[in-house]
Amino acid sequence: MSRPTPRTPADAPTTPPTSATPGTSGAPRTDSALTHGLKQRHLSMIALGGVIGAGLFVGSGAGIAAAGPSIVVAYGVSGLLVMLVMRMLGEMSAANPASGSFSVHAERAIGPWAGFTAGWAFWVLLCVAVGLEGIGAAQIVSGWLPGTPEWAWVALFMLVFLGTNLAAVKNFGEFEFWFASLKVGAIALFLVLGVLAILGVLPDTDAPGTANLTGDGGFLPNGSEGLVIGLLASVFAYGGLETVTIAAAESENPVRGVAKAVRTAMWRIALFYVGSMAVIVTLVPWDDPKIVEKGSGPYVAMLDRLDIAGAGQIMNVVVLVALLSAMNANIYGASRMARSLVARGQGPKVLGRVTSGVPRNAVLASSVFGFLCVLLSYWRPDDIFAWLLNMTGAVILVVWAFIAVSQLLLRRHTEREAPSTLVVRMWLYPVLTWVALAGMATILVLMLGQPQTRDQLLATGLLTAGLATIGAVRQRRAAAADADAGTGQRENSA
Repeated sequence: MSRPTPRTPADAPTTPPTSATPGTSGAPRTDSALTHGLKQRHLSMIALGGVIGAGLFVGSGAGIAAAGPSIVVAYGVSGLLVMLVMRMLGEMSAANPASGSFSVHAERAIGPWAGFTAGWAFWVLLCVAVGLEGIGAAQIVSGWLPGTPEWAWVALFMLVFLGTNLAAVKNFGEFEFWFASLKVGAIALFLVLGVLAILGVLPDTDAPGTANLTGDGGFLPNGSEGLVIGLLASVFAYGGLETVTIAAAESENPVRGVAKAVRTAMWRIALFYVGSMAVIVTLVPWDDPKIVEKGSGPYVAMLDRLDIAGAGQIMNVVVLVALLSAMNANIYGASRMARSLVARGQGPKVLGRVTSGVPRNAVLASSVFGFLCVLLSYWRPDDIFAWLLNMTGAVILVVWAFIAVSQLLLRRHTEREAPSTLVVRMWLYPVLTWVALAGMATILVLMLGQPQTRDQLLATGLLTAGLATIGAVRQRRAAAADADAGTGQRENSA
């Protein structure tokens, strides 16, 4: 059995503990074609900015409207689950940095079919997200410039971020650093203003006390069902943290970079998410219509309560930055995942070609798929595009499940073969890993019980089953080919 090293070349799966055949061939693949142009500051902001998007700024309104003040509990519970998942992913990624991240880990731990399934499901999710973000950004700009076609803005955004991702990786890092800095700065200012208003020291404001937390139906105005809906909304709002472990493989020091980024990002994001929800429901009645109003949202509703001039436009700028940042990060993440899969024999070879340290064909393919999603939203918004959205609705839970199972298996292997690579360790292993898996199973059961999420879960299940079947067939054929090749070699030597 091969011994893992602290710095494994990107996407070179070492021998998995459960299989003697890593990848789709008998020997590990090495690939040092990617450059290492990302600095620690880039990774830190990618970790923070990748998850802070329009889902928090606007989408959280639906969760507040359903759960009321108990949305704070919902975000707290889902935040704890995300912390466990990221700790597991950080442990594996620090021990074996790879641009395929959890896909590589799943292949090592479970088998090539698992890496294939997790990787391509995540690729589809990111590409669909690029289309959604492009549409959202175009709607904001069209609102500022009436009469301009949305499709033209989408095309412009796609071209800009196609350019940044086709260039050297440090260009992507710089774009994402400044985008994320603006988002983080906006939330930090929001939290400061909110806390000052709660304390009653902000000019022209009175301390609200607990009136909004206990009035209008109390802390649980819609009972446990409302809390469940809020919990489901909050879980999917945390998606995006995984990108930092993909980017770490192209950093100057992948092991130190991913370890530091994961450690700092977890508590900061919990502060931003849970803190934001606590401030909003303390200052704004949970049933305020502006909470879910299109073009408004909970953050704008709070700023309006504080009578801050131009609050709507301020938040529109922040949301636009959030959407453009997410587009940039998702094109990057999708292209690296595709290249990683191809490097391991899990996709068309043309996507794996690397030029000047950049997988440009994978960038182009990911961007084209994203733009196709935009076109589908205009041509067939009621069927095909809606089907794509449902199909990817619960993919993040599938990815998290693969992460947990992989960590459960790889931890024992790493402790035995290369304990020095465990620079990040999962807390209370294996107890908290099992707790996380139980939490994911609970969320899946809750999704089945809610009509608005049941279709998403079933569609994602079909996607996952389809990819797993293809991956298993490919794995079996590769194993048969290796066996035939081994037989031929023995016959020739005889």
